[in-house]
Amino acid sequence: MSAPKHPEGGDGTWPTDKLNTLRLGRRLVTEVPASGPGRRAFVSITPLTTPDDDQAQSQGWKRSDRARTFRLQHWDYDAEGIDGFDYDIGAVLVRSATAYGEPELATTLQAWGLRPEQFLYPWQTDAP
Repeated sequence: MSAPKHPEGGDGTWPTDKLNTLRLGRRLVTEVPASGPGRRAFVSITPLTTPDDDQAQSQGWKRSDRARTFRLQHWDYDAEGIDGFDYDIGAVLVRSATAYGEPELATTLQAWGLRPEQFLYPWQTDAP
């Protein structure tokens, strides 16, 4: 997948490991500026699963799909509650979008001012 260069640097292409992660139906996250002090914000990309994914999972494997649909969500959280079970108290959904395929995902990220190389595996972030 390729995309135009992002105005803030980076070439808009996915690192191979992260693109494969999305194609395998796994979530990626990046931290973004929050709405104010005492807040933290994250954008997540969650590939939507299909019945074919459910079947593969029941057989013990992950199915790669180059034509996935993706849900993007930008959440703003109370920083003090982010590590607990009640991380969603006071959370605000800033925006969300659905991208149908990798080219639309690239376009949506560009519209949101984000670059593919910013995204990390969830366990590498503090995202709930």
